[in-house]
Amino acid sequence: MQDLTRRPLPLFLFALASACPLLLFALGLWQGGGWAAAGLLYMTVLALALDQIRGLFMGDAPEGAEFPGADSLLIGLAVGHLVALPAAVWGVAGASGLGPWQRLALFVGAGLWFGQVSNPMAHELIHRGSRGLYGLGVAVYGSLLFGHHASAHRLVHHRHAASAEDPNSARAGEGFYRFFLRAWAGSFRQGLRAERELTARAPGRLNPYAVYLGLAGLALALGWGLAGAAGGLVWAGLALHAQVQLMLSDYVQHYGLTRALRPDGRLEPVAARHSWNAPFWFSSALMLNAPRHSDHHAHPARPYPALRMPGAEEAPMLPWPLPMACTIALFPPLWRRWIVPHLARWRG
Repeated sequence: MQDLTRRPLPLFLFALASACPLLLFALGLWQGGGWAAAGLLYMTVLALALDQIRGLFMGDAPEGAEFPGADSLLIGLAVGHLVALPAAVWGVAGASGLGPWQRLALFVGAGLWFGQVSNPMAHELIHRGSRGLYGLGVAVYGSLLFGHHASAHRLVHHRHAASAEDPNSARAGEGFYRFFLRAWAGSFRQGLRAERELTARAPGRLNPYAVYLGLAGLALALGWGLAGAAGGLVWAGLALHAQVQLMLSDYVQHYGLTRALRPDGRLEPVAARHSWNAPFWFSSALMLNAPRHSDHHAHPARPYPALRMPGAEEAPMLPWPLPMACTIALFPPLWRRWIVPHLARWRG
């Protein structure tokens, strides 16, 4: 029997874990009943339960390994997102025939999928070298009214992560809600500033913020067209639901970790110890290896199936799966109390 502790996550498992909830939500829209609730339970109870089977698929892909199907899965998930988001808006706010509890389950469950699958999928797409894949990632972020993240993440976060210059790196002791307001506004401003500098050096270049705002307007107009004012509000609510989850991931994955200043005044290079990782197999499959965060910062262009898990002596490890850590972070006093002993070693 193969040792599953030494095997890397296979691509079919990424596909199975990330796409199954879409099928459940589609059945919920078509058949009603408990299918939407089943999708919600998949994203919460089942994911947490499967993560408790510790040590599965903890291996790393061989250095230089290629994954020809990896981008195809990203494209399929992106198309699924662009269909599922307006469908969910119609299901929650439109004449779908669903009952109140079914609409609530669809809103919460689909919003979790947009936050935990669509976000890492779009994140992967904006790091691919292809202009078409990058544009698809921008479309996904734009549909979530968060297009500026495509600029701020690449031009600001990757440059300044784990420093005071990065709005998306949480400081020790900072609660999530204060972080969310500071990081959202700060990333918007700093991403815009970075794009303006690029545009100034390339006359005739369109500032992509015009595209981001245009996509947001189109998304809200589509929501209105699907179900009137309620459709626009539900679209905005689902987008906020997904944005909060993205910001929770940023909050958790860099919380309290800082890069030192070198004698010349520049920041030390980003190292594995500047990101929190989560060694849990199922949420890694669901979130396209987003919990292997240190290696992503070391190799931003490395495809998600090839991301490596650093050793426990090299980088901080969360004691909980990433979705659970994000849930705990919603309660700042609890988060600060529980993370302190794990953070102390790495701040020292």
